[in-house]
Amino acid sequence: MLKPVLHFLALCAFCFAVTAAADVLQVREDAPERYVVKKGDTLWDISAIYLSQPWRWPQLWRMNPQIENPHLIFPGDVLRLIYDADGRPMLVRDDRVRRLSPHTRVTDTRPDAITTVPLAMIRPFLSHDQLLSAAELEGKPYILGASSNVKNATEGHTLYARGELEPGKGYAIYRKGRPYVDPDTGDNLGYAMTLVATSRAFRAGSNERNEPASLHILDVKREIRQGDIVLPAIDGESLPAYFHMARPEQAIDGLIIETTSKLREFSKWDIVIINRGTNDQLKPGHMLDILRPSPTVVDSRNGQPVYLEDSSRYQRLASNFGHEQIKMPRERVGYLMVFKVTERASFAIVTDTYRPVRVGDHIVSP
Repeated sequence: MLKPVLHFLALCAFCFAVTAAADVLQVREDAPERYVVKKGDTLWDISAIYLSQPWRWPQLWRMNPQIENPHLIFPGDVLRLIYDADGRPMLVRDDRVRRLSPHTRVTDTRPDAITTVPLAMIRPFLSHDQLLSAAELEGKPYILGASSNVKNATEGHTLYARGELEPGKGYAIYRKGRPYVDPDTGDNLGYAMTLVATSRAFRAGSNERNEPASLHILDVKREIRQGDIVLPAIDGESLPAYFHMARPEQAIDGLIIETTSKLREFSKWDIVIINRGTNDQLKPGHMLDILRPSPTVVDSRNGQPVYLEDSSRYQRLASNFGHEQIKMPRERVGYLMVFKVTERASFAIVTDTYRPVRVGDHIVSP
């Protein structure tokens, strides 16, 4: 009886050791011992110098007694790669090289603090651009007209809106764009909402008395039109300086359905829309692989396989006569980080690419 128990315990210890070893951060062979932070660096860039899986940067920064938040490092800081007693890698600020500034524990965010990804790239989507469903748009206030019959209202004009607003509160004016459609289901995932102006309400309006609300225009980005949607302005001060990157806890398999650049191919730091959201338990900071299916091959088993796109009509139709269409594996072409999530779709930023990324590429979490 004792021998099987010992074998079981030994097996458990072996499995634990294998699991622990697999979870150890793997530092790149060409990783430098010291790195000087440069203007324009991001935590992703720095971590990619040291890790093959840069989204695991929180583990790399786990011990830095001078910095409460790992994003609070600045250009000119010298970072040093060290190892603890158990051989685990850590990236710390080098105490031997001090910045020419008061040496205190960092508790606030300065404008030049290093962020997870370029905040300037995603700020408009965090603070302005929206993706709203038809249900979310239903009953929202909308522009009836202006104090003058002009095509392009500017600062100084008064706008009138159908709906009830809160006097003194800031409102953003949006134009409803085309819908984002899920290629898998054909469902409408929401409408692209583009900011056209900002304003402040000074008359509440009343639906019951059929009285319009009134707004002063604060800033115009493009022509304000009748029918544009009025939504509460988002507080830009609440924008996050960094995101805690992590893999989703559940498996994700979706598609890139659009890019804000409108280009056929795009690359690092471009913004994309994916057809997965809070309904799939996605959260800001979640990291996903970008995969692309390799070209399908038609194989007639005669030693002359051809790509499906190069095959003849006969070869495509002859699958019942010995010709097989073989779907090849999907290969990784990059990574992206989700930063803004709605129920059924999300905005994400491409953090790395091996080949140009395209609309229709798959996004997965293994």
